Amino acid sequence: MPKRGLSAYMFFANDQRDKVRDENPGIKFGEVGKMLGERWKSLSDKQKTPYEAKAAADKKRYEEEKAAYTAAGDEEEEEE
Repeated sequence: MPKRGLSAYMFFANDQRDKVRDENPGIKFGEVGKMLGERWKSLSDKQKTPYEAKAAADKKRYEEEKAAYTAAGDEEEEEE
């Protein structure tokens, strides 16, 4: 089964996680997530656009892989 597509927020978090850790040495795991959430909320729609585009592309990839996976599963059932 293919992996689900990532959300725009997850692309943002993956992009910014190391930066948050570098700016806040010794920060706890939960605090990193909290800061990422705050930063995401403070972004303008224009700043979110690149992450939303990545999420849309990843969603399309997932749907295509899921369709291929489902079709392959249907073919196996027909052969039996």
